[in-house]
Amino acid sequence: MKVSARNVFKGTVSQVNPGAVNAEVALALPGGETLVAVVTLASVNSLGLAVGKEAVALVKAPWVVLVTDTGGYRFSARNSLQGQVVRVGDGAVNAEVVLRLAGGTEVFSIVTREAVQELGLAPGVTATALIKASHIILGVAG
Repeated sequence: MKVSARNVFKGTVSQVNPGAVNAEVALALPGGETLVAVVTLASVNSLGLAVGKEAVALVKAPWVVLVTDTGGYRFSARNSLQGQVVRVGDGAVNAEVVLRLAGGTEVFSIVTREAVQELGLAPGVTATALIKASHIILGVAG
């Protein structure tokens, strides 16, 4: 599979909570983390999403928000993944920041160079990736 999304998380559906129009689908990642996506019921049915089914979660890097100090705030983003910065690739305006989660999964984020400086993002720094459940696209093989 070739896609433009920088983040391709492979996992297993661990929970499906249907609502009136949408469903929350939890995807267990190999490292022990969980991603929660919100998709339509039509997508749940057409993809055959059920507990135990293997799936991929696609997240474009600009949709990943990085936080280094929550200041005691809680966030509405359903997915909050803490890890350590392993790489910062500098560009003319933006930078690519790679965060490694405890289980080894890497999360890619595109942020401004200004944000890199303001947040002190550098290898070894602890940061949290925030991803809205509605920003996750699920896919299945076949």
